[in-house]
Amino acid sequence: MPRMADLRKVLILGSGPIIIGQACEFDYSGTQACKALMSEGLEVILVNSNPATIMTDPEISTRVYIEPLTVPFVEKIIERERPDAVIPTLGGQTALNLALQLADQGILNRYGVRLLGADPEVIRAAEDREVFRRILDKVGAKYPRSEMVRTYQQAMDVANSLGYPLILRPNYTLGGGGGGVAYTPEEYERMIMRALKESPTSEVQVEESILGWKEFELEVMRDKNGTFVIICSIENFDPCGVHTGDSITVAPQQTLTDREYQAMRDEARKIIEEVGLATGGANIQFAVHPQTGDRVVIEMNPRVSRSSALASKATGFPIAKIAALLAVGYQLDEIRNDITKSTPSCYEPALDYVVTKIPRFAFEKFPGSQDALTTQMKSVGEVMGIGRTFKESLQKAVSSLENRVEGLAPIPFSEKMLAHPNSQRLFHIAQAFREGWTVAQVAAVTQITPWFLEQVEQIVKFETDLAQTKGSELTHEVLLQAKRLGFSDAAIARLREVKPQAVRESRHKFGVRPGYSQVDTCAGEFKSETPYYYSSYWAKPQAPKATTKPRAVILGSGPNRIGQGIEFDYSCVRGVKRLQAEGRHVVMINSNPETVSTDYDTSDELYFEPLTEESVIEIMDRLQPEGFVAQLGGQTPINLAARLVAAGHKLLGSSLEAIDLAEDRGVFARICTELGATIPAIKIPASGMAGTREEALGIVARIGYPVICRPSYVLG
Repeated sequence: MPRMADLRKVLILGSGPIIIGQACEFDYSGTQACKALMSEGLEVILVNSNPATIMTDPEISTRVYIEPLTVPFVEKIIERERPDAVIPTLGGQTALNLALQLADQGILNRYGVRLLGADPEVIRAAEDREVFRRILDKVGAKYPRSEMVRTYQQAMDVANSLGYPLILRPNYTLGGGGGGVAYTPEEYERMIMRALKESPTSEVQVEESILGWKEFELEVMRDKNGTFVIICSIENFDPCGVHTGDSITVAPQQTLTDREYQAMRDEARKIIEEVGLATGGANIQFAVHPQTGDRVVIEMNPRVSRSSALASKATGFPIAKIAALLAVGYQLDEIRNDITKSTPSCYEPALDYVVTKIPRFAFEKFPGSQDALTTQMKSVGEVMGIGRTFKESLQKAVSSLENRVEGLAPIPFSEKMLAHPNSQRLFHIAQAFREGWTVAQVAAVTQITPWFLEQVEQIVKFETDLAQTKGSELTHEVLLQAKRLGFSDAAIARLREVKPQAVRESRHKFGVRPGYSQVDTCAGEFKSETPYYYSSYWAKPQAPKATTKPRAVILGSGPNRIGQGIEFDYSCVRGVKRLQAEGRHVVMINSNPETVSTDYDTSDELYFEPLTEESVIEIMDRLQPEGFVAQLGGQTPINLAARLVAAGHKLLGSSLEAIDLAEDRGVFARICTELGATIPAIKIPASGMAGTREEALGIVARIGYPVICRPSYVLG
């Protein structure tokens, strides 16, 4: 069935400013949807307040309104544009809550505007936790014992009946906002006041603890004919009690039996149908007891979720694009799979590889802040590693964090950091195994599923084998085994006490080079037409696809963090389009699953790889491009540039010398001072470069307080 014949103009609600829990993954979703609907000949009106995103570029939609995402402003836009429909499911919680307000205040009815993707009843059924529980009762799904509270006194009464610890989940918030885990009455009293305040409806679900249970997510889609597909199954490395945005996660799920997985899948379908989601995508989270196998439903998002971008990049299935097309009337069997060009979108994606996501935190930016993870999200970005095994993908993801190029390197061990969820716990788990802990002991302290701990233990055990090769020449067998376990050259070099360059030379001498496989949505069952690649040492090296155009490589910005976020992804995407217009075959290298730059149709080739010297050189050696661009992705590619040039690759754009003149603050200050001698308008504050404490104190004595400290070669 073709799209709705009476639909000509659609209004899309964006997600507003980047905040923890609602970041560039919604820019990615909105951009995908705008492109899909524009290609259908629809007039697409976008309202969003974020200037840093590619989504608000004029060419992405018919018209862009950079305005506050509030009812008064959106009503004026609706009055002026008179859209036929609004799609609220692509802009996160902000868009969903705004759509409800527009409906409740009668604005949509007044102007004859439909909601597509999810109507108010569906939104309330999934987002209102009390209504959602009644739906779960109806389909026979279990959920933790809980009660919806609306006043402080009611909350205190509920606490006495449920017992501690208690989990707080406010209604209509994102990223677990206002929620958390209360272990004592004192904590609960403080947290419930905040939770009631943060919920737009002053409603908080207080539930019994399921801490320590295994947590899973299903990204699902349904069309108006009832065709239902699981796009991606995701398992959390961390047990319940850590927000899924702050947990290491793995796709596909690893530790359920087929019977357990199929039962979860069937339950998800029943929930979707009872909620009334006629078309589009949704996300359902489950918890499974590690011993009994009992399953409960945690929550549902009736929209493209924060995890949808990760699931899209993990599978190659463009969730937001398909959700937008379903919203305007198409069915899954009518939408062609962009990756294979031959299969329909009603085929469930199949993965013959493992994807691991690791979140990126910024606790170091805020001295004194507590590095503790709960049900309220705190991460500022994430990286994704793809490998043929969990161990390979885990170590690639660790390398992608950029400050962990040496992998799971030794750290001072803390049993407290092992026991309590925090941003460094993975590294303390590895250190625990070095200290002689067993899997059973670590599992008892962390409540992490033993299968995951066994994988980390095997990595640590192989470190001993590598360290024992110190002073002797690496063999082909040991080197290949290390690379298949995901060890970076830098990690191997650390264990053997040599330079990474020596490891690379040994690899190349033995011909131990990565192969590049395609993310194809079908586990190789159908031929893939889309050049979306990941490296693996389980795959055989192959020559790249031929092109008549000169190749140019753009280095992305890696994980989002404070000081280097979505604005650099914007620059990279604009750079890709300009180079393509100049007749170049453009290659993107990046490790961030949340962004538009890692969409399979943004560049001519996509390599989802760590932005490290090793990974980038291997890709460049394979492709032999005319050069690479380092000035669009922020500090990360700038810091790589000199090593890539030393490896024989050409830097396009600003030279290394120009980069140094700008990045070395001492040299830059000298240039400004020299120019100021002849051009009085050029001024610079009194300053000096310090390499020691004594030099710093000498500079301060000369220029006086207050002073600003600015390191060279850093961001933000």
